[in-house]
Amino acid sequence: MEITKSPQRSREQRRTDVLDRLEREMDIWVASADAEGLPCLVPLWFVWDGEAVWLATRPANPTGRNLREGGRTRLALGDTRDVVLIDGVVETYGAREVPPVAAEAFREKTGWDPRADRAGYAFFRVRPRAVQAWHEVHEMPERHLMRDGIWLV
Repeated sequence: MEITKSPQRSREQRRTDVLDRLEREMDIWVASADAEGLPCLVPLWFVWDGEAVWLATRPANPTGRNLREGGRTRLALGDTRDVVLIDGVVETYGAREVPPVAAEAFREKTGWDPRADRAGYAFFRVRPRAVQAWHEVHEMPERHLMRDGIWLV
């Protein structure tokens, strides 16, 4: 098997690529941990509002509890040759408290309105604090695109 090396992107191009993926992709990996450090990793649908990632899950399941109680998460897009990692702080909203514009954007993108589900869902707003992105190992030295909530590029 021959592995081809992609051309190295500038950090500016990586930021553009990250924002594009946040707009168009539907699934994101959500990592959380409970108070004892037991990890949980699940894929969820999401929507990007230009400043934050919005997720919806049941508040009583492990992911919902971890996000609500821990207040932070790591999100991931891509495979091992096209990675985006987002570390963020989490705010929890009940179905009645979620800003209507966020819930409607979620419904429009996914075709599902968690507010109408009988199971009872909560929304979680994830504000990015750090973003990393890289294609393959040659982009790793400049993978940090955001730190402390501020874009570096």
